[in-house]
Amino acid sequence: MIKLVPVMYSYDNSGNLFLITLTLFLLIFFVKSACAADTSKEKELVILDSDMVEIYDDGMAMAMLALSSKVELLGVSVVAGNTWVEEGTAFALRQLEGISRAETIPVAMGVNHPLRGGRLANMKEERELFGFGRDNWQGAGGYPRPESWRAVYKNTYRLEPQSAPLGEHAADFIIEQVKKYPGRVTIAAIGPCGNIAEAVRKAPEIVPLVKRVVYMGGAFFQEGNVTPAAEFNCWFDPEAAKIALRSPFKEQIIVPLDVCEKVKLSAKRYAETEENIKNPVFLEMVRRNFRYEKFKTEPDYVTYIWDTIVSAIIIDPTVITEEITLPVDVNDDYSLSYGQMLAFKGGAPRGAQSARIVLSVDEDKLWKMIFEVCRGL
Repeated sequence: MIKLVPVMYSYDNSGNLFLITLTLFLLIFFVKSACAADTSKEKELVILDSDMVEIYDDGMAMAMLALSSKVELLGVSVVAGNTWVEEGTAFALRQLEGISRAETIPVAMGVNHPLRGGRLANMKEERELFGFGRDNWQGAGGYPRPESWRAVYKNTYRLEPQSAPLGEHAADFIIEQVKKYPGRVTIAAIGPCGNIAEAVRKAPEIVPLVKRVVYMGGAFFQEGNVTPAAEFNCWFDPEAAKIALRSPFKEQIIVPLDVCEKVKLSAKRYAETEENIKNPVFLEMVRRNFRYEKFKTEPDYVTYIWDTIVSAIIIDPTVITEEITLPVDVNDDYSLSYGQMLAFKGGAPRGAQSARIVLSVDEDKLWKMIFEVCRGL
């Protein structure tokens, strides 16, 4: 009988161990399954790098990302381009205040000039030397720099700001966020590439940590806008664009004029935008915009919604209906085609990286997304 005791104990212990092992196995299986499910539902982490304007097109692009259930907008880094950084900062803050997100989505002020020294001061002479395209817009190169973001805010909105930008530089903000979330951050680059170039030059180790960069810029298989060869964002700072595009990011997607100029903002679409917006902050912006009166006096006038396409692609990649992948580069040679973005179907120059070039999108789906955002403002 004494010898039977350890035998019985051993049998019971083995049975218990089997049940415990089975339970642990099932627990681990379900935990892993749950984690996998959570991972598939993780929000897209996005930094919006923008030369911000009101409503169309940067403002709408920002609202689309800020209000999407699929995106966590980590912040807005402001760069000079269509506007000076002081203006872009004021416009970003006011629009974030308008959707009650100014406290949760930070705004960082960034690069306020192209990399080529003295370029803005000599912009007039440059245009006379190299010629104009069908659009003579010069952005921040066409008028004086404002005193401060606060002055722009007060002069534009006749209010005291309810929020303020971060104290750190936009490039440092980009570096910080990419390192905080390695492999997860998408950069929506809808302005010139000054901030991205500065971040890469300052901390090149972030390049493999970026999930992807989605640019609005360039003109590949059609003419440019500000010059016969170049599109505005790339033309404003070609040296910065070259640094960004030649960085070996895991994925680069480009939304060029080739697709942007297929999606037209007509008088009808602008009126639909106004009809769908109830928020007084944004209604005021719609009605103050130069397009509001222009559509009334020139009903056949059309423009485009460039940057909103970038946000739409990030939120729902199925909006893309046609694309091609090719090595790309930027001409930073100070010449007639300065700022031209090039795609190579044959041999590419050493250092050129491949990018997905978007050529067509589902316009019905895109406008549906935009008007849903308008109603949610």
